[in-house]
Amino acid sequence: MVQVDTAEQAGQRNVGRRGTGSAGRRARIRRTVRSGFRPGPWKRGPVLAALALLLGLLMLLHARITDRGGLGSLVETFLPWFGLCVPVLLAAALWRRSASAVVALLLPVMVWLNLFGGLLGDKSHTGGDLTVAGHNVGADNPDPVGTARDLAASGADVLALEEVTQEARGTYEKVLAKAYRYHTVQGTVGLWSKLPLSDTRAVDIEMDYGPLAATKPANVKLAYARALRATVATEQGPLAVYVAHLGSVRVFPRNGFWTDSRDRGADALGRAIAAERNERVVLLGDLNGTVDDRAFDGLTSQLRSAQDEAGDGFGFSWPATFPVARIDHILVRGVEPRSSWVLPATGSDHLPVAATISW
Repeated sequence: MVQVDTAEQAGQRNVGRRGTGSAGRRARIRRTVRSGFRPGPWKRGPVLAALALLLGLLMLLHARITDRGGLGSLVETFLPWFGLCVPVLLAAALWRRSASAVVALLLPVMVWLNLFGGLLGDKSHTGGDLTVAGHNVGADNPDPVGTARDLAASGADVLALEEVTQEARGTYEKVLAKAYRYHTVQGTVGLWSKLPLSDTRAVDIEMDYGPLAATKPANVKLAYARALRATVATEQGPLAVYVAHLGSVRVFPRNGFWTDSRDRGADALGRAIAAERNERVVLLGDLNGTVDDRAFDGLTSQLRSAQDEAGDGFGFSWPATFPVARIDHILVRGVEPRSSWVLPATGSDHLPVAATISW
């Protein structure tokens, strides 16, 4: 059966079509207008782009950051971790579809790679003439016997210890005696060696500072000495070995990141090494800062980091439970690092570090 529309029904249908078409045209016009006002990919995310550039400039110009309140030192201590901001900003830039922010991120990426890209690979080599190790054993170490045994088992020819308390000194001397025939302890730092030692002496890193310091007798100063120097007799000739534990860094609500004692000690240690006549020098110690810290310019201008030259990765050593910075160092002059690594945890809050060197 064929149904024939009446004129009225056909008219209503035509009006509906015209209404629908008109509404569609208006919607398209609105979309076009909105798209005209919507910023393009190069104009999106200006804040993200600015943050990316700021991050790059912060890493590039870190040495120019004021050290008032220890701010510059704090930034430089954790400088490698600033790289973690890059993937966060990249994810935000992709979510915002911001081409400008993505391009701006090239600056922090290039700066970070220039600063730390060399630490991403393994630069260690086999062989070496001498193995050295250093460890802040921790004044509160609950197991000095186990720590000493672990260090002796490392096979190091020369072993430097920091934070050796009077209570634990006898324990370390007894346990390490079987592996190390020679040793010296000056204050709270010590050096154990399988090779003969000579010319051992404390090094004044100005832990006791002020007008009354000069009035104190030598035996009083020696009790809290935190640096020493010794000559190790190797088959290749004499090697000057320094052991140091620089002053601690403190964070105060009013004064911020306090580094005065450490910085003063670093300067004094730098002067001592500058006066060292032996061309071959190894410095082992807890410096309470990274080699990126400007406080160590007097040291890093004379010595090279074994980890930077022959290590695998960043070699973070503190804190032992979750290492975030390498503040325990092996720095050298006149010898070649072959490998550098971090030893397993002991009872200390620091991890031991070791390196092999050659002539």
